[in-house]
Amino acid sequence: MAKQHDKPLAQNRKARHDYDILETLEAGLVLKGTEIKSIRAGKISLVDSYVSFRNGEAWLKNCHISHYEQGNIFNHDPLRDRKLLLHRREIFQWETRVKQEQLTVIPLKVYLVRGRAKVLIGLARGKRNYDKRHALKEQQMKREIDRVMKERY
Repeated sequence: MAKQHDKPLAQNRKARHDYDILETLEAGLVLKGTEIKSIRAGKISLVDSYVSFRNGEAWLKNCHISHYEQGNIFNHDPLRDRKLLLHRREIFQWETRVKQEQLTVIPLKVYLVRGRAKVLIGLARGKRNYDKRHALKEQQMKREIDRVMKERY
């Protein structure tokens, strides 16, 4: 089970709306040069990013880390694939579940643990439109109940 962190540097807010998150896992992130400085500055976007598996490794794809402003000609490519650090057993288990159950793996948030960038990834199943509408209706009803209870007391 992944640890809860108070201050994420980036969050994928749309993920919980579009997907049912079945499991979560914390993974390390292999970075080059100026990427960690950009991440610390909050210049990272998880929108439309996902995790793919190839050759027994997990890769974060479509994650945009902006160029570091004080960088030089050796700045990184903003959309390059980044390797995720996971145990071989975890990669194998998640890869087989993705193939068999037609699930997907998406990043939920990026945060720092003792100066190292970590990604919270989630094993997810896509929601249908009616599921999304049902979830929004429940959320609105809960807000209404909380508002009435707050006024009452």
